[in-house]
Amino acid sequence: MNIQKIIKIVALVIGLIAVFFLVNIMRLGDEAIEADVANQGVLANFANLAYVVLAIATISALVFSLINLVSSPEKLKKALLSLGVFALVCAVAWFASTGVERTLNDGSTLTEGQSQLIEAGIKAFYILIFMAAGLMLFFGVKKMLSK
Repeated sequence: MNIQKIIKIVALVIGLIAVFFLVNIMRLGDEAIEADVANQGVLANFANLAYVVLAIATISALVFSLINLVSSPEKLKKALLSLGVFALVCAVAWFASTGVERTLNDGSTLTEGQSQLIEAGIKAFYILIFMAAGLMLFFGVKKMLSK
């Protein structure tokens, strides 16, 4: 059986289950759901179905992305290069950060490592913003000059 047929069948089954839950929710009405705690199970089933659909979508996106990367060596090379650049940016941000232990307003303590991780995340964000802006500027100027 073709994978696309299986996906269509699974999507149809999930859609029919969702319609069943939606009809139950609409049949009960807002007042009955708000007034009767026992009917909250209908909403919980609907929410659980949403979690299942989210999990299926996430897993299928990851699997098909990995299949696509493995089947094309040039795409895999570009993806690994991008991942390497991101790891380098994170490493630079980590080593450029310092951690200071602090007491927070609620009385809990922010450890030195947690502080360094937060600072590294902020610095990595700024580095990535500057890289993106620089690349957009570079390619924009390059395109203008090539005309």
